[in-house]
Amino acid sequence: MKKEYDFSKMKAVKNPYAKVLKKQITIRLNVETIDYFKNMAEELGIPYQVLMDSYLTDCANAKRKLKISWK
Repeated sequence: MKKEYDFSKMKAVKNPYAKVLKKQITIRLNVETIDYFKNMAEELGIPYQVLMDSYLTDCANAKRKLKISWK
């Protein structure tokens, strides 16, 4: 392996699968919810948005349903 590489002439290539994998959305969340995931993400050493996405993906894959009782 070379000791140094010259990347100055390389061109950036977009990931052709990126749009298929993720979709950007706007969502309003409680500040407490965001803080909860940010703190947990810091403990785990991962970005909080990745943690939230992983949690929601796990819920969707397990077909979990939220039990809500409106009083």
